[in-house]
Amino acid sequence: MTRDTVVDWWFRNRETGEITIGQPPNPPVKVAMVAFGLRVILRPPGLLGTALGAVGTGAVVYWAGDEVLRGVNPYRRLLGATTLAGVAAVLKRRAR
Repeated sequence: MTRDTVVDWWFRNRETGEITIGQPPNPPVKVAMVAFGLRVILRPPGLLGTALGAVGTGAVVYWAGDEVLRGVNPYRRLLGATTLAGVAAVLKRRAR
């Protein structure tokens, strides 16, 4: 396999034929950024802090699952799967 073939397979958008590595943030990513940003900046105690964390985590999980199922190339699908694994590892560690 040549380098061009490998790059094409990993990064070629199966819908448009363009190379797709990153995209502008979609709604779940924007929700996660706002929720986590507010949590970091405001550091709200109690239920509000927990709610912001849950909303942010839920948005990331939704985005990652969507990438796994509907990602436009193998790179995007792997990015989603890796993100889901990372979230699962963090949640498992926090559950201890």
